[in-house]
Amino acid sequence: MMGGGSFGVFGGFLSLVLLAVLVVAGVVAVRWLMEDGKATPRGREALEILRERLARGEIDPEEYEARRKVLEQS
Repeated sequence: MMGGGSFGVFGGFLSLVLLAVLVVAGVVAVRWLMEDGKATPRGREALEILRERLARGEIDPEEYEARRKVLEQS
């Protein structure tokens, strides 16, 4: 029997693919377990987004204050 019951030429390649899949699954599992159950995407809070918009000049300070008050009330 040629190959002795191994996968032949593709044995090494399949082993690398399996290893890559296991590493990716491990990284995904660790990232999933490390999340604090935050409801906001990627942990960004509404006030942080509001501050960034003010810094970029997308909103003026008056609008920032009005929106900040609304966010702090809810």
